[in-house]
Amino acid sequence: MWLSENQKFGAGFLAASGLFFILGLSLFFDRACLSMANLLLLCGITLLMGPRRTFNFFTRKEKYQGTAFFVSGITAILLRWTIIGFILELYGIFRLFADFFGVIVGFVGAIPVIGPYLEPPLRRITGASQQLPV
Repeated sequence: MWLSENQKFGAGFLAASGLFFILGLSLFFDRACLSMANLLLLCGITLLMGPRRTFNFFTRKEKYQGTAFFVSGITAILLRWTIIGFILELYGIFRLFADFFGVIVGFVGAIPVIGPYLEPPLRRITGASQQLPV
């Protein structure tokens, strides 16, 4: 496989983070599950990309607003304002990873049969271009 051991653990942490987010929402914004999801998300991204690239990703000038909302959402969840914290976090995640919406829409467009029908509306909704962010 082309992933190193650290990257495999990072992918596992990201998957577990998604499960804890879903569990936290299912349990009516359970603070413990959402906090665990945040911790696993940060650890997973760091293991997958590496510490330096993760730091550079979160501190780029165009990512400041997303980083600020994400960190304030984590802080709000830890201060027991789970719904407000989750909304702030969700907005921060969308701002941080907005560059990758084009890639996601491209993958959806490559799905046989339904891809060509789903791709144009998704491009209009997300504002994604045909270009890759990298």
